[in-house]
Amino acid sequence: MLLKRVGKMDKLQNIIEKIKKPDLSLAKQAQARLDSLTKPRGSLGRLEELAKQVVSITGNLSHKIKKKAIVVMAADHGVVEEGISAYPGEVTGQMVYNFLNGGAAINVLAR
Repeated sequence: MLLKRVGKMDKLQNIIEKIKKPDLSLAKQAQARLDSLTKPRGSLGRLEELAKQVVSITGNLSHKIKKKAIVVMAADHGVVEEGISAYPGEVTGQMVYNFLNGGAAINVLAR
């Protein structure tokens, strides 16, 4: 049993040693690209950070993730009636319609 564990640890160590450090200069280039898009700077929030991480890890400014999955859940769950939603209830349906027709930001991520 100990030999099997050691073998697995060796394999893990070999994998770890092959991992390259992120290219931070590419992250800066990715940020410049994001800032050039028609949108307020930083308006995509965490998505911009994720994009820079993917670019710096893959070493490719136009990297496409081949295997991906996105799960979108939408519902009205009483927030409109409570008066704490910034939007009326019909906006949920409009947003879902936009998702289904490929016109939302999530659709860009899915590509």
